[in-house]
Amino acid sequence: MKAHPPPRQRQRGVAVIIALLLTTLAITIVASLFWQQQVQVRSIENQRLQLQKQWILRGALDWAGLILREDAKYSSVDTLDEPWAVPLAETRLDQYVDNGQSDADAADATLSGSITDAQARYNLTNLCPDGTINPAEVAVFAQMLANAHLDPALAQATANEMAAAKKPPVANAANPDNQSAPLPMNLTQVDDLLAVPGFTPEMLDKIKNFVIFLPRATPVNVNTAPAEVLAARIDGLTLADAAALVASRNTASFRYIADFTERLPGNSLSVSNLEASVMTNYFLVNGKVRMNRAELEVQALIERNSANTKLIWIREY
Repeated sequence: MKAHPPPRQRQRGVAVIIALLLTTLAITIVASLFWQQQVQVRSIENQRLQLQKQWILRGALDWAGLILREDAKYSSVDTLDEPWAVPLAETRLDQYVDNGQSDADAADATLSGSITDAQARYNLTNLCPDGTINPAEVAVFAQMLANAHLDPALAQATANEMAAAKKPPVANAANPDNQSAPLPMNLTQVDDLLAVPGFTPEMLDKIKNFVIFLPRATPVNVNTAPAEVLAARIDGLTLADAAALVASRNTASFRYIADFTERLPGNSLSVSNLEASVMTNYFLVNGKVRMNRAELEVQALIERNSANTKLIWIREY
């Protein structure tokens, strides 16, 4: 028969196993605590970086507002050769921002951005500024869609959607609670055009750089608008003639609407101050800040009235 170990030896073996299990358990708990602490530290770092990026971009927006206010003091005409139109190349911020890292990592903090004329685009608010569809503006948007080889009928569909969203709510008689019927989506951003039946992301990509929603109806700035916008805005103006006008303003910008009208081809074309202008009240500010492993992009709409500026909206990407 096989001899069994004495009881004391068996107890000693069990004690060793229990000690190993307790040691493993302790190591697991300590490792888990260290991991949780590391996750918390990384989360705090990410929150700090996010706040720093937001404050940097807020400062950049304030700086953009200052540039626009100074421009208004010395010029009543907005052109692409003014200081506000010069983009800010990627600039190191390590001398101005303490990112809590070593000097070698500090060079990773950069800021870049630009100011663009929002009224260089066609303002879709013109379609239905007060809840009433403007047929003349629908024709302008339809021409822009046609020039982009898209269905011109989408212009009327867009105007209908905007008008429906501005109608007062109608009570639903079939609803026992007498709740109002759901309203159509209020279009405020270019991406909202996807809510219009017939629009697709591919269609939107073709025109998104030429249209915008502004708080009120506005004319197009002929000193900054691309040929695609001018050809749609000015009735009877071909895309080729619009491109020629854009080329001519690079040599001499338009100082007055009369100056622009005189350069229009032929004698049958005309433009009113409601359709076109040589000055701008709305600007888009684009900014991008990168700090170490994180980056943040924003786009903001700024309204300028004389020497005053106001932030209309801001979007983070």
